[in-house]
Amino acid sequence: MANKTRTQTAAKPATRTAQVRQSITLELAIAVCPNSGLADNLSRTFGLEPVDTAGIREATEEHLALAAKSLPLSEKALEMHLQRIVGAYVSSAHGAGQFYSNKVTQARELTMKLANEDRDEDRDGVSGFESRAERARIFAAEMGLQAHALVAAAEGAVSTYAHLTGSEWKPYEAPSQAPTVSRASATAQMGAFGG
Repeated sequence: MANKTRTQTAAKPATRTAQVRQSITLELAIAVCPNSGLADNLSRTFGLEPVDTAGIREATEEHLALAAKSLPLSEKALEMHLQRIVGAYVSSAHGAGQFYSNKVTQARELTMKLANEDRDEDRDGVSGFESRAERARIFAAEMGLQAHALVAAAEGAVSTYAHLTGSEWKPYEAPSQAPTVSRASATAQMGAFGG
């Protein structure tokens, strides 16, 4: 049986599929993070400190502009450096937005379980203490405000990139790997041109 398995495995061609990684754009980050209206609602409903969206964006713009001014880089080097920095801001906001979405889902599930009166383990805890569902809702709200703050910082970073480089920021995409041509094949191809 071991030989049969080994033979079957050997007969299958070894294929390696390249994973296509989606580029994380500012638009994608904005789509998963709470907007200003939702952030204000979370802040009001849960009694949390509101997010100073404009202040965060402005502070990020000032920070990146000052840092760029102090770096002894050529225009191209500065553009490459800022490309990476802005990419980190956008990726951070996107990750925070995804985390927030997961926490909202968990809070919903716990809240729905709490509504089912047949389950003792999901009922509220001791009087005066928060239930698991309530803690989950509060945590989700806090994560929503953090994601909103990070997307404001990402917007400031993208804005600064455009101001300093004169071009719109786009996520870095590695050049596609074209199949390599063997030396013999290249020689034959060049021979087709004559000479």
